[in-house]
Amino acid sequence: MNGTMKGGIWGISAAGLLALGACMEAAMPEPADGRALFMEYCASCHGTTAVGNGPMAADLGVTPADLTHIAARRGGAFPRAEVLSMIDGYARSDMSGPGMPEFGELLKGDEVPLDTGDGILTPTPRKMVALLEYLESIQVTE
Repeated sequence: MNGTMKGGIWGISAAGLLALGACMEAAMPEPADGRALFMEYCASCHGTTAVGNGPMAADLGVTPADLTHIAARRGGAFPRAEVLSMIDGYARSDMSGPGMPEFGELLKGDEVPLDTGDGILTPTPRKMVALLEYLESIQVTE
C-alpha cells in the first residue's frame, strides 16, 4: 500500500470514530429524561417521590419498593445491572402472581452505550438508561 492510500484509510477511520463519539455523547440521557418516564410508568405504584406510596399501592397485595434506598440496601453501591433487570422484567421472569410488571418491551427504542459497572459498554434502550439515571439520582445517602 502506498502512503497516500494508508493516510486515506486512517483519515476515514478517524473521522468515523469522531462521528460515532459525537453521537454517543449527544444521545446519553439525563436524570430529567428519566423522571418523565418514572411518572408515566412507575409513580402509580411507587409514588411521585418513589418511596412506595403510589395511589395503586394499597390495592396491589405487595408493597412497592422504596426506590430511594436501593443503594443503601446494597451497602451504598447502586446496582445498575440489577436495577435494569428489574425494570426490564428479566430478573423476575420466573415469578408468578402479582408484582411489578415487565416494562422491557415498553421501554425499547434507540440504544445508547451503557457501562453497568463491568467496564463494558453495552447497547441499552435509551429510555431504560434514562429511567436508570433518574433512579440513581434520587438515592438517599445515609
